[in-house]
Amino acid sequence: MEKFSTTGLPTNGRTAAWNALYASRMSQVEFSPADKQGFGAELSIGTLGPVKLAKLSMDCYSVERSKLHINDNRPRIYSLLLQAKGSSVIHHCGHEANLDQGDFVLVDTGLPHFFDTKDFSTTIMVRVLPSLLREYLPTPEQFTGQRLGHAVGLAGTLGAMVESLSESVGAGIRRDHEERVARYLLEMISMSYTAGFDISEESAILWRRRNDVISFIEDNLRDPELCCSSIATSLNLSPRYLRAIFSVSGEKISAFILRRRLEECARQMRNPAWNGHTLTEIAFSWGFNSAAHFTRCFRDQFGMAPREYRSAASGVVPN
Repeated sequence: MEKFSTTGLPTNGRTAAWNALYASRMSQVEFSPADKQGFGAELSIGTLGPVKLAKLSMDCYSVERSKLHINDNRPRIYSLLLQAKGSSVIHHCGHEANLDQGDFVLVDTGLPHFFDTKDFSTTIMVRVLPSLLREYLPTPEQFTGQRLGHAVGLAGTLGAMVESLSESVGAGIRRDHEERVARYLLEMISMSYTAGFDISEESAILWRRRNDVISFIEDNLRDPELCCSSIATSLNLSPRYLRAIFSVSGEKISAFILRRRLEECARQMRNPAWNGHTLTEIAFSWGFNSAAHFTRCFRDQFGMAPREYRSAASGVVPN
């Protein structure tokens, strides 16, 4: 069991040091703690046969894995996240999952995601290679980014198992038993998801294709010409089949593109690093070409005008 913490890290440059440490042991991401100098964090990593278990406890923070981080030539990993303490929200594969204690979300490290907490948080991660996970969960794509609530099906039992294993890995399990225990864990993950979601062979295929389309959309979200027809042409799909792919989520592709653009605009408006940029600059950088249209859509999505949203996020009351 490897254990790391911010204890001993310099106050100045602590965020950069923690990012480098996490990248060397886990995945390349960018942590943004609320307190960039005084935050505390602990990371424990252990292996259970072919599965890696990691436990991260940290003061209020956000973490982003972008396309820049994904181009690091590391193996693609599926990571099942258990919100063991605190609460968080994760944006992944076009979904927004609000996690309370005991909830799960499945993350594909080969696709961008953004994770945000409001207070001290503990997350336990079960990390497994796609080829192995598919032996138990043939189409994990249909579950990525979606919340599996702690009260749904076997999720509560799975949560207790993950927490127990995160404490005992490397100490209470004989090495010759690790492989079998890992298989039991993967079986429980499979049963929890199949019991918690409605699965059919047809929808599984559509969900897999949907993630391919989402990956293309995320790469081109800033392009003002991005639309159903341009996506269909680029991916050699018929517009009809493209609409069928998105029908499994109940959201039209045009609505998805608009929602994702608004979410990215809102995220930049909350980021102090973008305080020097106007709202119009932010909107146009995400594919909008009309300030009035952006303002109207933003108000429909968030219940307030962009200027009010930005002021509320910064704690400043607009004049």
